[in-house]
Amino acid sequence: MIDDEDDNDITEDVADFPTLVQVGRFAKLLGQTKWFWYVGEDFDEELLTASRNYLDALGFPDVYPAQVEDWQEALASLETRDWNSPAWEAEEQLMAGLIDQALQIVDQEALEFALTHVTSQASEAITDNVLALTERWGIEDDDITRAVTGVAVQACYQAAMVIAAGGEADHPLALKYQVFETGFWPLGIMGNSYNIF
Repeated sequence: MIDDEDDNDITEDVADFPTLVQVGRFAKLLGQTKWFWYVGEDFDEELLTASRNYLDALGFPDVYPAQVEDWQEALASLETRDWNSPAWEAEEQLMAGLIDQALQIVDQEALEFALTHVTSQASEAITDNVLALTERWGIEDDDITRAVTGVAVQACYQAAMVIAAGGEADHPLALKYQVFETGFWPLGIMGNSYNIF
């Protein structure tokens, strides 16, 4: 997720912490991601592999990727999603652990600055692609646009936390981001299905 581009836009405070420099580099790459390019298309091997890696790392080996066929099904999936599900709770626990880890090696103010930068960069990059996506599918609903953008920005924030905490590329939340990198829209785990549009 990180390359060796320069970090001229990183403040001196953030530059004091190597993991936050990496977060800054990550933020620069967000505009290169294929956000939602392949929504509605047949699954490919890259998506299946990324999904399997994420599900196994998160602790859900009995859950399998399931293709969502259209917008109506995708929206119904979002509306019926259980935000207190075991998968949601697992991600929340992972985030809490990452915050603790990060604050052992970086300053809180610098961490907040770096994460705000990621959120801003992600929102800008993702919103353009979401608008193109909704236009392509004839969707004219600002709430839907915000919902789609929000889940992708959250995945960026989580991946940035992994980096800030010095986590590895095989951390479940880094692997979740890699599912988004495939260009599909992961809607979440429900029962034994990992719904993806």
